[in-house]
Amino acid sequence: MVKKLRINAKIIVAYQSGEHRILHDGCVIVEGSQIIFVGKTFDEPVDEVIDAGDRIVTPGFINTHCHMAGSPLDKSFIEDVGSRQFYLSGLPIMLRARAGAMRDRDKEACVDYSVVELIRTGTTTIMEQGGMGDYVADMAEQAGLRAYIANMYSSASWVTPTGRQVEYDWNESGGIEGFKKAVDFIERIEGRANGRIKGFLGPAQIDNCTEELLRMSSEASEEMKVPVSLHTSQAVFEFQEIARRYGMSPVEWLESIDFLSEWTLLGHVIYPSGHSWVNFAGDDLEILERHKASVAHATWVFNRRGIAMESFPGYLDAGVNMCLGTDTCPQSMIEAMRWSAVVGKIMSRQTEKSTAADVFNAATLNPAQMLHREDLGRISVGAKADLLFWDTSSMFMVPLRDPIKNIVYNATADELKDVMIDGEWVMRGRKVLNIDEQQANYNLQRAGEHVWDSVNPEVASSSDELSPQTFPYFEV
Repeated sequence: MVKKLRINAKIIVAYQSGEHRILHDGCVIVEGSQIIFVGKTFDEPVDEVIDAGDRIVTPGFINTHCHMAGSPLDKSFIEDVGSRQFYLSGLPIMLRARAGAMRDRDKEACVDYSVVELIRTGTTTIMEQGGMGDYVADMAEQAGLRAYIANMYSSASWVTPTGRQVEYDWNESGGIEGFKKAVDFIERIEGRANGRIKGFLGPAQIDNCTEELLRMSSEASEEMKVPVSLHTSQAVFEFQEIARRYGMSPVEWLESIDFLSEWTLLGHVIYPSGHSWVNFAGDDLEILERHKASVAHATWVFNRRGIAMESFPGYLDAGVNMCLGTDTCPQSMIEAMRWSAVVGKIMSRQTEKSTAADVFNAATLNPAQMLHREDLGRISVGAKADLLFWDTSSMFMVPLRDPIKNIVYNATADELKDVMIDGEWVMRGRKVLNIDEQQANYNLQRAGEHVWDSVNPEVASSSDELSPQTFPYFEV
């Protein structure tokens, strides 16, 4: 029998007339996995009443760019270092060093940890890109997380034999085989866990994929009605490589091969035409808007290297559907919203731009639009019961006047007390219910120690050579 649950709360960030609106002293009625009522009064009988008291109830966040099987091991390893040879990008050196040292058990430890971190920081729907799809599906189902999963594939891999330039090791047949396996994976997992587990297509990077592979991916995306995500304009060397091959910016080339559509999610686009670091004239943002393509903006992965989008509000002004992701650690949508808002203000030099509303929408309504899901990213009748419950009495949340500004600019993960996904509790009182958090932390530490001791010798002799300790070791 499906139970009917009534949630009473002081503040509810509800959805009305196409936008989020603030409802004071209201209630949300959940039946099974779905919201059936939002408002002030509900007179019908229910099976259970939850008094959320002074909590703020918001929709859960949709994290559109994440690499669960590796990102946690960026922590204390990839910060404060960057190669000037590659315009500070960590892709050809740091990530290759880490990836070459990882065993499957290390990747699994990263996934276990990521599931906990994502839930504890507000992600209720994750878009995961990697190569551990079946394991991610199992852990997401166990944890109660809603997950879109892509097993990435490509026609080539990066190699840096001299350490001074990026070259490409091509295996076009391998890319086609990876595409076929990715399609099979999507069909195989569709509908698991009451529909919480789904797939999408993940050609890895624009410079590592042939035109044939990208056309196949775009056509399959349209046919299967699933998103297709592609890392695009994420590094200066990549932008320059596409310009060398085709005489176009990466976004222009994608338009020329009919890749862009309303199902397209481009990872990063941190260097569109006109960005000062590439100095390549063009109208990339207008192209994205024209094709209704979306961008997954993961600000911290670039900000930590001294790189910024120029600028987040400029994309919004151009009409681009901007979504947020975390990409790397911390895998916190709270931090993703805050850094996107603040850096957007800095780059536009306007405090009225890159607002709390802009980034909150980019974490909720905008990605729901990209996913073609009117039942996600909002608290409304017919929506899935993916809900976050925020404490209003903590040091970082008082005084409370505007709940969205407080969450974006002041909240920490500790203010998020409870999480419901698909009508089921997955965290209560800051305790993730279905995963052993202490064991996940322990396993990740062991994985990190192995990887740091086993960096790819083709890249560096030790992790300390790549990423020196902040302070020297004490001499004894």
